[in-house]
Amino acid sequence: MARLPRLTLAGRLHHVIQRGNNRQDVFIEPADRERMLALLGEQAPRFGVALHAYVLMDNHFHLLVTPATDDGLPQFMQAVGRSYVRWFNDRHGRSGTLWEGRYRATLIQPERYLLTCMAYMDLNPVRAGQVADPREFRWSSHAHCVGLRHDRLVSPHPLYWALGNTPFAREAAYAELVHAGVSARDQRLLTESTLQGWAAGDADFIAQLEAVTPRRVVKGRAGRRPNPPPG
Repeated sequence: MARLPRLTLAGRLHHVIQRGNNRQDVFIEPADRERMLALLGEQAPRFGVALHAYVLMDNHFHLLVTPATDDGLPQFMQAVGRSYVRWFNDRHGRSGTLWEGRYRATLIQPERYLLTCMAYMDLNPVRAGQVADPREFRWSSHAHCVGLRHDRLVSPHPLYWALGNTPFAREAAYAELVHAGVSARDQRLLTESTLQGWAAGDADFIAQLEAVTPRRVVKGRAGRRPNPPPG
């Protein structure tokens, strides 16, 4: 079966996952992650991509972004991915592919899933046993969102700004949200929808997407197709 084209639309929130080939590590030393962050910072403005959140794990990374154009996200990911592979291979004396095929991405409804997805990303290092608290993990946007450091890569989404009228109020509200955790259901939904390319949102959100793209945006229901009308 042919692969569906990626679902990318200008001005919409996208969750992106890029994994290492055969789950191999794509970040071995701190310098690797520093290089990736530098590339994200260089290429995001070049292609009109607002980066709202990120986390760089050992063998994969997540991004939460809004592209200004329909082709901004794929161009951004291609530029970052190709440059990083060349740098990584040169640094570590290797050759060949690094990524597990093309990156995975989909649209998510901001009102329902923006903050949940940010918390899900921030808690990845905790779930992986790398840290006990997301504030201890250096390679994510969490510290920026809770006021521990300024991260020039991050362009806060309007719904993050809506958490409070002052920086302190926003940071405290977001820290509490992350502390509350993310349900297993939402973790599964955010992972599977992104890996499979199906949009995540309510019926109105799905209907909005279906009105602006011919690409199927949700997985079809199992069962027999209805018989065509006579005629």
